[in-house]
Amino acid sequence: MDLEQRVDLVVRHTVEVLTPEEVRSLLERNDRPRAYIGFEPSGALTVAHLITARKIIDLADAGLDVTVFLADWHAWINDKLGGDLERIRASGRYMQAAFTSLGADSTRVRYRWASELTASPDYWARVVRVARATSLARTRRAMSIMGRSEEESSLDTSKLLYPSMQAADIFELPVDLAYGGMDQRRAHVLAREIAHQYHWPVPVAIHTPLLSSLKGAGRMDPTEGGVERKMSKSDPTSGIPIPAARAIVAERIAGAFCPAKEVDGNSVVEIVRYIVFPWEGRLDVARPVKFGGPLAFDTLDAFLEAWKSGALHPQDLKAAVVEALDRRMEPARQYFAAHPQEAPESFLT
Repeated sequence: MDLEQRVDLVVRHTVEVLTPEEVRSLLERNDRPRAYIGFEPSGALTVAHLITARKIIDLADAGLDVTVFLADWHAWINDKLGGDLERIRASGRYMQAAFTSLGADSTRVRYRWASELTASPDYWARVVRVARATSLARTRRAMSIMGRSEEESSLDTSKLLYPSMQAADIFELPVDLAYGGMDQRRAHVLAREIAHQYHWPVPVAIHTPLLSSLKGAGRMDPTEGGVERKMSKSDPTSGIPIPAARAIVAERIAGAFCPAKEVDGNSVVEIVRYIVFPWEGRLDVARPVKFGGPLAFDTLDAFLEAWKSGALHPQDLKAAVVEALDRRMEPARQYFAAHPQEAPESFLT
């Protein structure tokens, strides 16, 4: 694979790259750069994680050494799953199984736990160095990486450790490229600034979009800390869990926010943009003959043009999205049917 192909795999389907020039330089000088993405184990994955799984696979295909970081201590600090560390770790094992079922198995990526790092005094020394270089006001502003507001951070002192820990993770693993959704942007920018301050290697950062709640409404400006409208594991009706039966997929999509001709904030259109095309490269609409017959879109631009013009009805689009998500969900269903002990119900009930 040549350099241009590798660069394309790394940057495609992202909404921000810090910076494109640094990505190219990294791949020019390093045949196997280290990349990472971190997750709080906190419940069932949703179809929003298909965005993440696709990019993890892209990074691995581009020849990067990818670490999926299961941040058990971070979830503990953030009160996930009632702050029960054993349930959090059970959730992490499910997350690994879920990503494995989607194609990000341990032959392609490595899985590591935050508790591997927190056992080392060197890690905590790194956390302190990061904290010493970060003002309290900056730390409070970074609380959005936890899905919390600046005001909430005053309730529990442990939560003030979180931004410094997340930045320290990047240097302790260590990694050359940090990946996350746009809600993790502040942590990655903080790490880049800290690196300059201490003359540590500066990590490249790439970010993929967040998927809106199926309910619609609200706002989503993760760069300013507002992620009220994203698909959330804490609100089951806002998304579709992995794995989910076809009936659940159809039910959630049938009730999804999908105003005709509108693109911004339209959860079903976002699924097409951020999941269907990146995974399948096309969208097929099995429209009844009486309504014009089947449609096939080979490019995202062609789909968006038809949608904005009103040539595609919301009900036809929803039916097509159900079919596409059902195909994406099937490998996960098969995996968990064969490994029932790893299914989400094993720790959620």
